[in-house]
Amino acid sequence: MATGSGDNNVFLFIPNIIGYARIILALVSFYYMATDCALAVWCYIISSFLDALDGHAARYFNQSSKFGAMLDMLTDRCATMCLLVTLSLFYPRWMFWFQLSMTVDISSHWLHLHSSTVSGATSHKAIDLSGNPILRLYYTSRPVLFFMCAGNEMFYSMLYICHFTVGPTLFGVGLWQLLCVLAAPVTLVKTGISLVHLVTASQNMAAIDAAERATARQEKDQ
Repeated sequence: MATGSGDNNVFLFIPNIIGYARIILALVSFYYMATDCALAVWCYIISSFLDALDGHAARYFNQSSKFGAMLDMLTDRCATMCLLVTLSLFYPRWMFWFQLSMTVDISSHWLHLHSSTVSGATSHKAIDLSGNPILRLYYTSRPVLFFMCAGNEMFYSMLYICHFTVGPTLFGVGLWQLLCVLAAPVTLVKTGISLVHLVTASQNMAAIDAAERATARQEKDQ
């Protein structure tokens, strides 16, 4: 199937090119996570912050696309998952909680995306304004979305860095440790939002199933 040419070539949209750069940075981060803390964390953080840039580019150049939305979400999910795998190795006593975090994150986003697609939404971020108020706030307020995502990445990144160094200390408390503690509540709230995602998406899928079965029965009775 043709992907288009010129202005219609989705693969060459500016936000998607930024997305490819995010993938390259993430892969470099993954490769050096066990050996080079500074390089790994800088590549990871830059890749994460480019997430905001590609969204602005998509709106500015009118280059939003379903492929770009999928690329963006998969990059986010895979990056966080790989960091959590590394944290499971660094902090084996907390492995179960990292595994639980990965499970909730992946399953909630996948089911939410699938239910949005089946229901005809143009994006997994397109939320019915009459729906869940928590998800409505999360997806319609860009400052809230940025704060939650940045805080979540901050917690895991600082926890990663603390395996190598606690950073500059003040009154016996390391800077990276302090940032990790401050960001921890954000991660807990974001995990709660992911659970809301999961429940809401499950309810949406069940409603779609019920509607399809009702339509099938009506067609059979006619």
